[in-house]
Amino acid sequence: MKSLHRPDLYSWSTFDESRNVDFHGLCWVRPGGNVLIDPLPMSPHDEAHLEALGGVGWIVITTSDHTRDAAALAKKYGAKLVGPSAERDQFPFPCDRWVGEGDPIVPGLVALALDGSKTPGELALILEDHTLITGDLVRAHRAGALMMLPDAKLVDRKAAVASVRRLAALPGIGAVLVGDGWQVFRGGGAMLKELAASLG
Repeated sequence: MKSLHRPDLYSWSTFDESRNVDFHGLCWVRPGGNVLIDPLPMSPHDEAHLEALGGVGWIVITTSDHTRDAAALAKKYGAKLVGPSAERDQFPFPCDRWVGEGDPIVPGLVALALDGSKTPGELALILEDHTLITGDLVRAHRAGALMMLPDAKLVDRKAAVASVRRLAALPGIGAVLVGDGWQVFRGGGAMLKELAASLG
């Protein structure tokens, strides 16, 4: 796995040829059980790295479109699954916990519920008040800029724009780690504001 902007954060990726972007899984190394977010299938190299870091305690899925390899990894490592509470009734598999707006997942990691995206109650996550982690609604298909999910895929554009503007108003955000596309390690708050201002 690749080291990110903090020594306790790692990611691994797969290139999606249909969109010409990388998809990312994240690993937060912490006492009390490491956390994976939207995990992709892992190569033997990355899985060995994960095991050296202590395995997995929790797996957070931001949207049912990002289930990826979560169920298989949870079964293998005995990890607890966390999903968006608004999708509970139609989620493809059971989760140990369902979270929504403002719910703490583990100490230092808080869920936000977004409206208007492809699925109801898509989660964004705030890690220790500095790093924003997004699933589908906010992405970055071009380096140096954030973008919103295309209008054709939104359930409610007005609600989606309001969700993006709420993220842009969060204080102290430095990094924005997207599920799809280019990661932002510095100046993420300013880039969120630029995105929000560009949405009519």
